[in-house]
Amino acid sequence: MRRHQGDGTPEPDAHNVGSMNQDRIARVQARMIEVGVDAVALTSPVKVDYLTGFAEGTYERFLSLTLFREGAPVLVCPALTENQARRHGIEDIHPWRDGENPYALLHGLLAKRSALRVAVDDEYWAKHLLALQHECPGCHFSLASDVVDYVMRAKAPDELAKLRAAGKIVDDAFAELLTVIRAGQTELEVQATLQGMVAARGGKPTFCQVAAGPAGAEPHHQNDDRPLTKGDVVVIDFGCEVEGYQADITRTIGVQEVSARAHEVYDVVYRAHMAGRNAIRAGATGGHVDHATRQVIEDAGFGEFFNHRTGHGIGRRVHEAPEIGPGSPDVLMPGDCFSVEPGIYLPLELGVRIENIVNATAEGHDCLNAEPSPTMILIS
Repeated sequence: MRRHQGDGTPEPDAHNVGSMNQDRIARVQARMIEVGVDAVALTSPVKVDYLTGFAEGTYERFLSLTLFREGAPVLVCPALTENQARRHGIEDIHPWRDGENPYALLHGLLAKRSALRVAVDDEYWAKHLLALQHECPGCHFSLASDVVDYVMRAKAPDELAKLRAAGKIVDDAFAELLTVIRAGQTELEVQATLQGMVAARGGKPTFCQVAAGPAGAEPHHQNDDRPLTKGDVVVIDFGCEVEGYQADITRTIGVQEVSARAHEVYDVVYRAHMAGRNAIRAGATGGHVDHATRQVIEDAGFGEFFNHRTGHGIGRRVHEAPEIGPGSPDVLMPGDCFSVEPGIYLPLELGVRIENIVNATAEGHDCLNAEPSPTMILIS
């Protein structure tokens, strides 16, 4: 889990993570035919980069990569972006200058292909989508989640290698942190130490939550200068990026001595975590995995204190498909990578969360992190 900032997605680096990927484009086009979509219009730098190797956030200016059922992608973009896009292999580019109407450009491209069913990604700014809808009154717009997000779920071997590399960095950084973290250090000091350890190993730190004592009951706690104190249960949730791919891990530790209740809660969350992982297999749903973790927590009498989904997909973004939550219909398939992170949060008292990233396989799953401790680790 990570604390949301905006839409919860870190801004991508303006560097070439990939290149024009014909296989990915072909898979998106095949999926468009399956779900009955004529065109897919993308503005997310992460998704455009995934398909073309070109990542540029244009902010208030309109940029849209459009895929039709066949042929090469078409890019409508600000004129100041054209040269960069061409360097990444995009050939069919329709630039526009400030003061011109870019939505009319895209409308003309859609009309030329008789594309009426248009799927847009969920990061389209409202002002852009509303203007495009006004320009294209005959089009039916829907979300592209079941097209591009679906294709992005199946991680190729090179993608899995980057996710494993990111996972190892956070694992090793946490192991080193345990040798230096002590009572008296503040949440912000622990954050700085941990992110420095991540950076020293070649990872780009992305987020870090250190929630001590009662703050641990806040799943999206904002770190402050509270010192770690004897008896505290501390939830540490952090991640990094390696070559555009994300890591996300949560560990819960105790300071010196913690209550019997804290040990009990940790045991329940650990068993829930393992139950969720044991439920993973290709063909199962995200809802099935969520139910397995939730059942352990409910049976232990803490059901009302587990107030979020069991997990989320991960890859180019920290949060992506599939959804591992109550009733999720997402059917797991080999190559799906996602978190398993049940938690219990007792208001004004403590919180416990344990999170690993896994890769679904035909037989079950592979874990992309070191195994969590079955009992709470105590620091000095």
